[in-house]
Amino acid sequence: MADGYYDPEGLKQFSQIGEEAPELWAKFSEWYTAVFEEGALTKREKALIGLAVAHAERCPYCIEAYSRSCLESGSNAEQMTEAVHCAAAISGGATLVHGVQMRQHVHRLSM
Repeated sequence: MADGYYDPEGLKQFSQIGEEAPELWAKFSEWYTAVFEEGALTKREKALIGLAVAHAERCPYCIEAYSRSCLESGSNAEQMTEAVHCAAAISGGATLVHGVQMRQHVHRLSM
């Protein structure tokens, strides 16, 4: 969507966000890199989590980056699609569970 809010070239420019605050960018970059290193979870598992979160956050740049990361770490389209469905299920469930708030308000206001 070059004429919209998300320029496909934007992802390539991500590191430029640190130009005005290089110390903070360095700290973020170090932490971000460490988070996605192999640990209790594999890099592949973390990439799938990243892909799911990218969809939940609705970030086209993140979706592009984590789609690539998932493929590079050995995931296939079926596994990636399941991860996206997990994100959708959690998002849907979170929306529905907030219905409890609505029901409480309705009950209180109806009295």
